[in-house]
Amino acid sequence: MTDDADDGLTYAGAGVDIGASEAATAALVGAVDDEDGEGDYAGLIDIGGQYLALATDGVGTKLLVAEAVGDYSTVGIDCIAMNANDLVAAGVDPVAFVDYLAVDEPDEGTAAELGAGLATGAERADVALVGGETAVMPEVIRGLDIAGTCAGLADESDLFGEATVGDALVGFPSSGIHSNGLTLAREAATRAGSYDDLFPDSEKTVGEVLLEPTRIYTDLPLHSHDTHAAAHVTGGGWTNLTRMGAHRYEITNPLPVPPVFEFIADQGDVADEELYRTFNMGMGFIAALAPDDAAALADATDGQVVGHVTEGTGVATDGLELD
Repeated sequence: MTDDADDGLTYAGAGVDIGASEAATAALVGAVDDEDGEGDYAGLIDIGGQYLALATDGVGTKLLVAEAVGDYSTVGIDCIAMNANDLVAAGVDPVAFVDYLAVDEPDEGTAAELGAGLATGAERADVALVGGETAVMPEVIRGLDIAGTCAGLADESDLFGEATVGDALVGFPSSGIHSNGLTLAREAATRAGSYDDLFPDSEKTVGEVLLEPTRIYTDLPLHSHDTHAAAHVTGGGWTNLTRMGAHRYEITNPLPVPPVFEFIADQGDVADEELYRTFNMGMGFIAALAPDDAAALADATDGQVVGHVTEGTGVATDGLELD
């Protein structure tokens, strides 16, 4: 990886300006101005004694990799994972999922692959698939897009709050690139090669590595270890940690960086700061707990104590400062 890449790729240069996206989202939320469904990773609605939680998301331009290599078999897993993991980060147990597929023209084979992925994702997340919608819109859609909504239930006491200064941070490994930053990753991967090239030191192709489905974190025993707050590391990379509260998050013992991110850095000449602002960098989910509880959670899972919460702002790791 590189510390300076003046001529290297950036997420904004590849076509996705995170700042502009956040501003547009804020404008949308401001226009709706509904305080009855407030939440961070999930919309929360008090239904009397319990909260109904809802999250909605898609898989982004990972679909273009699937289209390029002719394999849609895993993106249904991603669709469920992106939504279920958001509920987990809120402290909610996901219970049901509904999908929305928009296509320019129906294709039975593609639909079957997407359906198989959704079924696998639902099994991994332990949620029920409760129907969905397929819309044929040739004047709106080129190819296809898939998104979905996940619903869950939680008692108020189950909902996570904010991290506390002095908390330790437990990081959980990602399965790879997950479903964020693919616009930048695709640009880097095809800058001087193709998806059909063999990935370095692997029997898989570049396309297969990029399509590795998102890990689902519903099996983490977060509540039994008194988790204070959690973060699903999605768009925005490690800046997602600041969603756990306005503190400083110091990562002093990070999880290993998977080869896919080294590959993106090398192929696209992508600077380290850009990488950590865009990708999970091997850490797909993070929990904040009291130090003793953090150690116990790490021992009970494949997690690792990666840092701690201090006074201040932003995220710091290995000389990088991320706001």
